[in-house]
Amino acid sequence: MSERHKRLVLIGGAACLVFLIAIELEALHLHIGGPTAALLHDTFFGPKRGRVLWAAAALSLVGLPRRQVLTWVGIGAGIDLAFFVGRLLAGTRLTFGNGALFLMAGLAVHTWTTTEGERRFDALRGVTLGFLLIMASHIGDTWLQITSHTRPRVLDEYVQTSDHALGNPSWWMGQLVEAGGPVVHWLLSTVYIDLPVGALVVAVYQLRKGWPTHHLIRTFLLIGLVGPLFYLLFPVVGPVYAFGSLGKGFEVANIWPHLPRIDLAPGSIAFDTITPRNCMPSLHTAWVVAIFVHSRSGSRWLRAFGTFWMVCTLSATLGFGYHYGVDLLAGVVFSLTIEAMLRDPERGWGWFRWRLVLGGSGSLAVLLTAYRYLAVPLAEEPAVGAFVLLSLMGSMVLAFYATFFARPGTALADWGQREPGTAARTSGATPLGA
Repeated sequence: MSERHKRLVLIGGAACLVFLIAIELEALHLHIGGPTAALLHDTFFGPKRGRVLWAAAALSLVGLPRRQVLTWVGIGAGIDLAFFVGRLLAGTRLTFGNGALFLMAGLAVHTWTTTEGERRFDALRGVTLGFLLIMASHIGDTWLQITSHTRPRVLDEYVQTSDHALGNPSWWMGQLVEAGGPVVHWLLSTVYIDLPVGALVVAVYQLRKGWPTHHLIRTFLLIGLVGPLFYLLFPVVGPVYAFGSLGKGFEVANIWPHLPRIDLAPGSIAFDTITPRNCMPSLHTAWVVAIFVHSRSGSRWLRAFGTFWMVCTLSATLGFGYHYGVDLLAGVVFSLTIEAMLRDPERGWGWFRWRLVLGGSGSLAVLLTAYRYLAVPLAEEPAVGAFVLLSLMGSMVLAFYATFFARPGTALADWGQREPGTAARTSGATPLGA
């Protein structure tokens, strides 16, 4: 790894640390649990997301010889089994994942004390990424509590009115999921909840032979770092809360998912201090689009996995009433803008990248402004509204494809300044320790 790349890794780590401290201080100010306390609880008590913890542990083991991987997995599984038996005897909630955290901590200590130089740096990077993903989920939980405490009013009426331009997709998707029965509900909820597991499947595939110049975890973490800021700028709780059965008395009307509502005089809504304001943009959409994009350069089974994960996640975001359709459009634009900043670093920062980043940022700003101030015109002229909204998203998708995926030599690739050999450089990996 070059010295420049090392500096970037260290700067990124420092930025994450500063962000973590800021979140902890705000959580302390609001008297709510912070991410560090949640991590300690997962380590010594009952973890909430055992599959996520073990997926992060798998990421930490990337690059180790198979014999060492089996040894560390055996140690972690043994610790997990001991905790599980203890819970069984105590009659408490049966969960798992403690062993994964002890595995990662032990691997970090072992690596620091027994290796040196480039080998130490590469091995610790895997452990660090694993811990960062775990902390990202806890930071997200804390951030959601912060939004509910600091944003007493939400903008759901504006968003739902804007969503009429798309035909209120959350309403009809909610009816489809309801008709699908318990099996469909279980499948979609599992994929939705375990989104980080899907990311780690793709990441482990990318990192199995070394460290490529760009991988999914970088995009995943940056989305999680920047995205929640929009929750404070545009607080929205979602249709199942603002217009459904989970509103706990704060809902406008209990009509989701059976009766779409058009309000030509939308306003802000006072809401509780519990429900997260985490809809705009849809970060689940942003993350799963990143998973889909990164799976494109993998094997056939990985591409199928990325497609399956994206379809299920998008179906869940709408079908469970967690998001409006317009949230998803903003999430796609946001995700591709973040990915455009990071992808193909060897190509530098030419106009091909600036126009994507500036265009994506501008499109996202236009979308949010339209949802807030042009909701009524969008609803009154749904055909025009749908064309404008989908064109903004579609233009970003097409420009992104032209820049990073179009076949070299075609008109699209020429416009995207994509030269022959770019794909090979992007998917290439730097061997561990090289």
